[in-house]
Amino acid sequence: MSESKPRESFPDQLCRLWQRADLLRIICSRRMLVAFIMGFAAGLPLLLTIGVLQAWMKDAGVDLTVIGLMNLVQIPYTWKFIWAPLLDRYTLPLLGRRKGWLLMAQLALIAAIAALGLTDPQRSFGLMALAACLVAFFSATQDIVIDAYRREDLPDNELGLGSSLYIYGYRLGMLLAGGGGLIMADHMPFAHVYGIMALCLLPCLITTWLTPEPPMVAGTPTTIKEAVVAPLVEYFQRPEALWMLAFILFYKIGDTMASAISTPFYLDLGFTKSEIGAVVKLFGFWATIAGAGIGGITILRLGISRCLWIFGVLQALSTACFAVLARAGEHLPTLAGVIAFENFSSGMGTSAFVAFMASITNKKFTATQYALLSSLMGMPRVFASAPTGFMAKHMGWEGFFIFCTLIAIPGMLMLMKFAPWNAGRTATAP
Repeated sequence: MSESKPRESFPDQLCRLWQRADLLRIICSRRMLVAFIMGFAAGLPLLLTIGVLQAWMKDAGVDLTVIGLMNLVQIPYTWKFIWAPLLDRYTLPLLGRRKGWLLMAQLALIAAIAALGLTDPQRSFGLMALAACLVAFFSATQDIVIDAYRREDLPDNELGLGSSLYIYGYRLGMLLAGGGGLIMADHMPFAHVYGIMALCLLPCLITTWLTPEPPMVAGTPTTIKEAVVAPLVEYFQRPEALWMLAFILFYKIGDTMASAISTPFYLDLGFTKSEIGAVVKLFGFWATIAGAGIGGITILRLGISRCLWIFGVLQALSTACFAVLARAGEHLPTLAGVIAFENFSSGMGTSAFVAFMASITNKKFTATQYALLSSLMGMPRVFASAPTGFMAKHMGWEGFFIFCTLIAIPGMLMLMKFAPWNAGRTATAP
């Protein structure tokens, strides 16, 4: 007979039950709920100035080149590091340093989203562009404060779980705006859609009012020089600083360019807005969540360096699948397969990419340096995406997606400089 397993003692049983109860208490805590809701607040505005706005302009008969150029309204996401030190340096008189700035940004964001819905792509295109820029600016400002609040509100041992809940909230916000917004647009005017999206931010506003202000940490900048210059000097003294910045700009550029003009592409193939909302947004949402989860586990086993290589190749292959979809035409199963692969590989690539950026951040300047790196990460979404409409119009959809696949090669080659394959599980940080 096999040897029986030793019976667990009563104190050990109590200890195990206490650990489970403690974990459940952390998951259900106020801090985790706030991280999730703030992630939702950060994710909802993004697609209101990209996918949903593109569908609105496409319905209104706006030229494809102009639709592509409207991606330039995303510029505030790439410049947020410029005014981020001001939010660290100065405190508003109401609610405190973090809550004061966050409440102001959210009030302005709600007003800007509602104002964007009242514009007209044909009769007041300039006002539409201005309102979209304001949405992006106040959304980027909200992101700065949310990132700082999350870091200061969560204890070190809860940062991982809090960040995961933030990402899930962020994806849920994107799902509601992208998928829900397009589905609603099939049954009501876009003005009503944007009004509803503005109202969806009210729970986030209430959360900001009720949640406590995090304690002021030691070493808070007392001058603009301390807030701006010291983090930049520390980073650019590193021997491979410029190579890392170039890699951040180019690693996801092909995937970003392909996604920037995807909504008009689906509409051109003949898919309805409801099909796009259901398959591309809803189905793709779960594929991204699965990719991010599997990507995180893979990074633990293989390390950041090797995962950047593997996930980068998968990202390029998934972009090439859009060319296959362009040839297949209006075929819903093909659309579902391409979307599943693209979102899954993008989720894995993003997990490795974010881990890399965190690994090269000096803990003394985490907020400012991460704002700089995340701003650079968003630049391809703005500047490289601006000519995508012109390129797709003259190259054709199939040729355009082949180009997006090939342009990923320079970013992959840069990995040989500071994240070679034989680095294995070693950290990529200097």
